[in-house]
Amino acid sequence: MIDEPGPWGTGPFTLVQGASSILTRNAIMSPDPYTCAWLIESEDRSPEVILEANPTHWNRARRGPRVQRAVFRNDLSPAEALELCISTDGEVDIVTEVSPADAERVARSEHARLLTADANRVLTCIINRDRHDVPLDSVDVRKALNLAVDRSRLIADGLAGYANEIPALTPSWCSGFPEGAHPYPYDPDEAKRLFDKGGWPSRRPVRIAAPPPFVGIAQLIAGDLRKALDVPVEVLRVPEEEVLAGSRALVEKKLDLPWDLLVHAWFDLSSEAPPAAVHREFFGRDGAFRAGPPDEGFDELFALMAVTLDAERLVRIAEQIDRYCFEHALAVFLCAPQALYAVNNHVGFGPYRTTFEIAEVTVDERHWSRQPGAGRTATRAGATTPAAATDRPGFSGASGNAC
Repeated sequence: MIDEPGPWGTGPFTLVQGASSILTRNAIMSPDPYTCAWLIESEDRSPEVILEANPTHWNRARRGPRVQRAVFRNDLSPAEALELCISTDGEVDIVTEVSPADAERVARSEHARLLTADANRVLTCIINRDRHDVPLDSVDVRKALNLAVDRSRLIADGLAGYANEIPALTPSWCSGFPEGAHPYPYDPDEAKRLFDKGGWPSRRPVRIAAPPPFVGIAQLIAGDLRKALDVPVEVLRVPEEEVLAGSRALVEKKLDLPWDLLVHAWFDLSSEAPPAAVHREFFGRDGAFRAGPPDEGFDELFALMAVTLDAERLVRIAEQIDRYCFEHALAVFLCAPQALYAVNNHVGFGPYRTTFEIAEVTVDERHWSRQPGAGRTATRAGATTPAAATDRPGFSGASGNAC
């Protein structure tokens, strides 16, 4: 948290104006041993946060920065930032977390282009294995749910094609992806056989919950389940004002959750050992998103990975963990959504798989800031906008950025 103007930082840029802080709430999973997660309740950001180039950065020749100033604007909604980027020149240069629903608008723009990146993020359905009236503790039922989902159609219709199928929770470009792994196929007949074998109660609906950005995804999944499993399905839209309370209930695991499946997105800031930040959160004993009893097999593998120092062996164990999650169908595995950016035509920007970085951003001679009479705004390089409630599919919990 940085709650007052700088200068702060010794990286490629220093913060010289504005501040950005968040208010969090402690959600306690276990008092002994003490285990908790921090939930963001609100954000306090000044209208502009300004970074200036650090001329003494130790790796300036290779790392940058390449521009003198970057301005993150918090006075714009995501929709306003996108409109300024694709319809004007000189207001917003980069917008991150573009919704797939807006990708075509960016592609048609005269001022900006669409950039995509295979990012370290996943979209899945958490399975509530704590339900007592339905057999979600059955591997057969969980596999049936996976076999009933047409992932290629979900990606095409729900995410406009901007995603990749994945077997479990490790994308193919990450270390720890099991060699030869393939996603669950779309097999309605086998799904129906396993579902019936698992003993799902007659006419008991499958209940799928989703926050606003993923309601459309949930509806597509619901359609697949109705068709393949011949079961009624209810989609529960989680109102924006109830998302925080619902998150706390999931993290603290003290209340009965009203859903069977929850459409949920998550991300990883490293490509080296995805289970440490992804799989553990969904299935680990101290995982914030685990819905159901601890899984001993998973915990044994994760404990082994946690004390492994040899890099090659760590990768092998990470592969075992991802394969274990797949074989036991611990979630309804969906896809890895791509990160989408709207970028001014005269800005050089290369997306990272993990985070939004501007150290290597460049502008060419035709960029608006290098034209005569650019004035004060000649140094303005960007803007950040907080995520807003929206029904457009996007990456949950992310903020939009523009440079």
